[in-house]
Amino acid sequence: MAERTKFITYCIYSFIISLCVYPIEAHWVWGGTPWLTDMGFTDFAGSACIHMVGGITAFIGAAMLGPRIGKYDKNGKPKPILGHNLLIGALGVFILWFGWYGFNGAAATDTMQLSQIFATTTIAPAVATVTAMLYTWIRNGKPDVSMSLNGSLAGLVAITAGCANVDAIGAFIIGAIAGVLVCVAVYFIEDKLKVDDPVGAVAVHGCNGIWGTLAVGFFDYKDGLLYGGGVHHLAIQCLGILCIAGWTIITMTIVFVVLKKTIGLRVTAEEEIEGLDSTEHGLESGYPDFVSRELH
Repeated sequence: MAERTKFITYCIYSFIISLCVYPIEAHWVWGGTPWLTDMGFTDFAGSACIHMVGGITAFIGAAMLGPRIGKYDKNGKPKPILGHNLLIGALGVFILWFGWYGFNGAAATDTMQLSQIFATTTIAPAVATVTAMLYTWIRNGKPDVSMSLNGSLAGLVAITAGCANVDAIGAFIIGAIAGVLVCVAVYFIEDKLKVDDPVGAVAVHGCNGIWGTLAVGFFDYKDGLLYGGGVHHLAIQCLGILCIAGWTIITMTIVFVVLKKTIGLRVTAEEEIEGLDSTEHGLESGYPDFVSRELH
């Protein structure tokens, strides 16, 4: 939704999702009466409860907004609109990666579990980074740095649900699939669905939130399908995804429809072309290196 959404719209839907959507579905998993967890659903740190919900919301909002001006040519082919600073983007990814150890490890019950969480939270994103790089290298003839960084985030998102429930081999496979999945999803969403997602949030958080939650049903070393546990755990993971996704889709679609028909979702074309730094925030520019005239 970046680069064309009204700031007041961001504030309102962020308030509503924080007030209504996250607390209710998180209560189903982590609350005082976690009926999904009681059934056997596993989402240790939020692949579904946090990331999938955010990714679904991003998809709904971006689809309703429409693409940025100039994103697609007259034949409907997407054109790249490059970010302003790849170095800062990489720094942001590694800050997130560092913070993820606290994010995933905060609920550890003992040091042995914490060490396992730290290991899986290292293996999955590391492997995902490499697989994303290799995928883009093979597909495009050159390794894509920005997609590799999204691969890191995809691996982190995917391992979040099962970080305390999978072993090193499971984390490796989860990360490898996440690295490819994020690339495939970005291209599919942009090329086929024509939904303009500037930072790949739907692919990183939505698609890999779903994958990471499903992966627990395959790779849980206690009762996962590939560890001799049968399909029960996988079926419960699917049920949890459907319930959480359904709640999110219904609620956030209503929110975005109401916002669109009242205050509006999108800035005007003139404001979008001028840039939201000045029109929405009163700044001459957030990136003065891009400004040709002298700033006062």
